[in-house]
Amino acid sequence: MARQNINDLLAFLVVARERSFTRAAAQLDVSQSALSHTIRALEERLGLRLLTRTTRSVAPTEAGERLLRTVAPKLAEIDAELSALTELRDKPAGTIRITAAEHSATTILWPALSKLLPRYPDIKVEVNIDYGFTDIVAERYDAGVRLGEQVAKDMIAVRIGPDFRMVVVGTPSYFAVHPKPAKPQDLTAHRCINIRLPTYGGIYAWEFEKRGRALRVRVEGQLVFNNMALRMNAVLAGLGLAYLPEDQVQPHLADGRLVRVLTDWCPPFSGYHLYYPSRRQVAPAFAVLVDALRYRGCTTALDE
Repeated sequence: MARQNINDLLAFLVVARERSFTRAAAQLDVSQSALSHTIRALEERLGLRLLTRTTRSVAPTEAGERLLRTVAPKLAEIDAELSALTELRDKPAGTIRITAAEHSATTILWPALSKLLPRYPDIKVEVNIDYGFTDIVAERYDAGVRLGEQVAKDMIAVRIGPDFRMVVVGTPSYFAVHPKPAKPQDLTAHRCINIRLPTYGGIYAWEFEKRGRALRVRVEGQLVFNNMALRMNAVLAGLGLAYLPEDQVQPHLADGRLVRVLTDWCPPFSGYHLYYPSRRQVAPAFAVLVDALRYRGCTTALDE
């Protein structure tokens, strides 16, 4: 329906309800002559008389009464829906889709969501575990989680976790029969538990750095996983060395079940960041989530 018809229908409804051009014109903030012209134009387009006019009163005709009964509720429903949408603009509600890797989802997203969602029952969150560098715009995600150094320059990045460190670990029983590696290149002589990540096109090469010198070592072993929990199980079973996040192995280091090696080749680097398109209009629900995730410790140049 043309926009003009909608406006004319709204004018008719006010006149029909008020039974007066004078009161209707005041309510619509138009002149009586302009309102009268609008109603006549509507009647001409429909080929029907909608109002009976006398010098003292205005009343809907049979066609006008029918239009009043059928159209008024529909326009009221539209108005109610528009009002509801306005409320959503100010009320934290709606679904937020996030893509993240397993470690960040477990250690950062879940602790925050478990506290946030009970306070905001109208917010829904979908977390998709994905090790690839997903195009969040193309895949219609609201945000993604990556390490700071991996966030594209055209994204807004909000730091949501502390500095991050990967470590190489093995069991005391493994090192009882295998010498500890003194440098990353020594890993080629060890049984290592490999990681398959789509981001890196297959088997991930373990990354090291010392005094500005970076190394990537491709290791060999009997096992390949794309899951952190299984890599942890394998290293605890003494089936080889594993390359895992420091926070995940810390309890096992503390109780002596695992031993750490190549410590000086594993410096910390920028932690997890929530990122999203810079052109994104931030909804109240998303703003609440960002605030709940925001890391309150030290920040980096990437931080919003």
